[in-house]
Amino acid sequence: MGTIVPIFDMKRVFIDGYNVINSWSELKELELGAARDKLIEYMINYASFYGAKVCVVFDAHRVSGNKRHKEMRTSVEVVYTKDKETADAYIERAVDLVGRKVEVLVVTSDNLEQQIIFGRGAQRMSSLEFRVSFKEAEKSISEKTENLSHRKSMKLLDHMDEESKEKLEKMRRNG
Repeated sequence: MGTIVPIFDMKRVFIDGYNVINSWSELKELELGAARDKLIEYMINYASFYGAKVCVVFDAHRVSGNKRHKEMRTSVEVVYTKDKETADAYIERAVDLVGRKVEVLVVTSDNLEQQIIFGRGAQRMSSLEFRVSFKEAEKSISEKTENLSHRKSMKLLDHMDEESKEKLEKMRRNG
């Protein structure tokens, strides 16, 4: 099991999509398509908050004749692997391409995969550890949004000292 890694300066994050879905109770209880969409939605927010490039990889290795398919969903790359290709195999190749050039985090709870990834220069985090990191980001996003909404409702009068308020009131009455 990996250690919790601060990820504020991550450049690339690769996520084993089904591994995360099967580890997070709020995703696991959803229908599979809805769980994929929800995970991608979460990762769009996560990528935006941390300024990271996120790639979510879903296995299709048991889907006969399936070809690899990639799509961009806002700032998140979503990959569906080809027939006979696991998410782990795809992520390993991707890490080989970028692992020593930029900082990389791989999210999977597969112990063997964690060791392989670590040996290739990437940091690793289990799906449950990543959930903690995601929830922290989600909380920060909520707090920032709430602070912004409070600021918008404030009036100029809320920022003035008493003397200025009195002067304005006099102008209003005499004006």
